[in-house]
Amino acid sequence: AHDALLAVAAGRLVSDGERRRVTPEHYFTSRAEMKRRFADLPEALSATVEIAMRCTWRVGLRKPILPRFGEEGHDEAEELQLQAKAGLAARLAKHGPADGYCVEDYEKRLDFELSIITRMKFPGYFLIVADFIKWAKDHDIPVGPGRGSGAGSLVAYALTITDVDPLRFGLLFERFLNPDRVSMPDFDIDFCQNRREEVIDYVKHRYGEERVAQIITFGTLLARGVLRDVGRVLEMPYGQVDRLTKLVPQNPAKPISLKDAIEGEPKLQQAAQEEPIVARLLEIGQKLEGLHRHASTHAAGVVIGDRPLEQLVALSVDPRTGMRVTQFNMKWVEQAGLVKFDFLGLKTLTTLTTAVKLIAQRGIAIDLASLPFDDPPTYAMLARGETVGVFQVESAGMRKALVEMKADRIEDLIALVALYRPGPMDNSPTY
Repeated sequence: AHDALLAVAAGRLVSDGERRRVTPEHYFTSRAEMKRRFADLPEALSATVEIAMRCTWRVGLRKPILPRFGEEGHDEAEELQLQAKAGLAARLAKHGPADGYCVEDYEKRLDFELSIITRMKFPGYFLIVADFIKWAKDHDIPVGPGRGSGAGSLVAYALTITDVDPLRFGLLFERFLNPDRVSMPDFDIDFCQNRREEVIDYVKHRYGEERVAQIITFGTLLARGVLRDVGRVLEMPYGQVDRLTKLVPQNPAKPISLKDAIEGEPKLQQAAQEEPIVARLLEIGQKLEGLHRHASTHAAGVVIGDRPLEQLVALSVDPRTGMRVTQFNMKWVEQAGLVKFDFLGLKTLTTLTTAVKLIAQRGIAIDLASLPFDDPPTYAMLARGETVGVFQVESAGMRKALVEMKADRIEDLIALVALYRPGPMDNSPTY
């Protein structure tokens, strides 16, 4: 199994005679044997203890650390209040209050949110996010209107972090930030896939390259993946490995182990009995399952510190992009006090921007932000399930649900996207 793992890691075959292999020397030697080997350098043995002590390090538990927004001595809470109130006035002047609400309702909600944000000491977070989103919009980089619980914040709407009026849609701020459940706010921010790196470069320039890094992730060998990897290095036919892999149930929400899959699938047991190579595949797969396969970077997460990050976490450099990457995953980075900002690259925004530019060549100007929510031909298209390429509603299951629902208003789509996930999905037909 170890030899197969080395082959997987190197991208080679088990039969390849030129690759790195497990040898009889791959074992932990005893203290006595090392003492004998280094009899001429006795100080080397004591040095190993010192090296081990100097290398042993655990992430300290720290409160969230954010860079200061603005000059030293500048009051972030006051700045947030000024920007939020000015932003709300601009929003109301352009769009007006939602039906059933007045300007006073908006002002009360804004004051309520500002008081909680200030009490929880998060003004800096909102200002930092608003700053790089405004920069992106000023440089014609498409930014998503906002999704997730962050859309429930009127302060975020006023700062142009989101473009969704939470009062109009009855969204709760407490779903995003709750003083009784202390956790960092977390905006899911979508940028045009082709220009996302420009926004990250701006953040690096704004706060200092040594204070910005992406977050590492570790790919794990799960049941299906380990069968494909081991089958490849054992030089089994692709079709055979594919058939065996598809016998393993796929449930991303609750992945099944290879051991349980074999016990629950007679065809896997039969294949192992009939062919020794399949038995070997399943045996090695069970030993390697759960191990880390590779390291990569988080699809969206970027951390920004108030000091050079090497003072807080271990760092490495991504060989593909040259950007600094934390050597700790998201869980340990947060424990070290670093705050994650999501810079999601969304292909849909790129597609929309390209479409608007192509249509403009025909003399038709389109403002995506001003498109109505009550366009009958659009709902007719959705009811036919013609949504391939439409963000969040393009899967086969979602298209089937759209056809059954016959949505005719934006609230129907909101409910469908909210319900279409493990658990609540069962209530979709009832709705």
